[in-house]
Amino acid sequence: MNQNLIYSAKVTDDYLLGGNIHLRQPKIGYRVSIDTILLAAAVPAKENELVLELGSGTGAAAICLQYRVRNCMVIGLENDSNMLALARQNVLLNGFEEKVTFVEGSVSNLPNEIGKESFDHVLSNPPYLNRKRADLRENGNIRSNIANVENDADLSQWIRSMSVSLKPKGRLTLIHRADRLDEVLNEVRRYAGEIVVYPLWPKSGYKANRVLVSARKNVSTPLRISSGLVLHTKDGKYTRVVRNVLEKGEALSI
Repeated sequence: MNQNLIYSAKVTDDYLLGGNIHLRQPKIGYRVSIDTILLAAAVPAKENELVLELGSGTGAAAICLQYRVRNCMVIGLENDSNMLALARQNVLLNGFEEKVTFVEGSVSNLPNEIGKESFDHVLSNPPYLNRKRADLRENGNIRSNIANVENDADLSQWIRSMSVSLKPKGRLTLIHRADRLDEVLNEVRRYAGEIVVYPLWPKSGYKANRVLVSARKNVSTPLRISSGLVLHTKDGKYTRVVRNVLEKGEALSI
């Protein structure tokens, strides 16, 4: 039996941005989280700019970005053929085939379609876990965790590939775990400045567990720490800014 047919039967049809984005994604395994949508909202792309996403999965971030900035061009790179097939389906489902393209390839060996110093913006949600420290047996489900674990490309490689693809003074934007911020900054500083750290606070008074990081290639402006974003109110509901991002596709100004 065709493996692609088996896989396609195990997807769900979901809707993002207040129902405006139709997304097919695996029923079991990596699924889109709030991190993906916040990442797309944090990219300050403009009309006619060229944007690259490294590790595009089912295409949610690229498609959400295109929904907000209709006349930018987005290319997504993905090494998993099943995810790539879903991403291409999702582009068609949302009518963005003239503006969003997905190509197959590895972050550690960028394909020819990803030209050096070609992009105004590069965004990424790299795997959060270092393979040496990750427990792939967590929850007894390897498939649900493997997408979050670095493989042949570690954090250093992800950030280097982001920089290689950027035009001079282009901007990279990524989201990562707050407890790896020192590693992120050490790598980003190799290539970029004007770094902004934007903490994501689960609730007011709680420690941040995620950070958005933005920087510009070949720029030496000092680092700035933003006030960040509180995700939930005391009663667990999303804050107004987060609701506007998730339901209306509004931008985050970081």
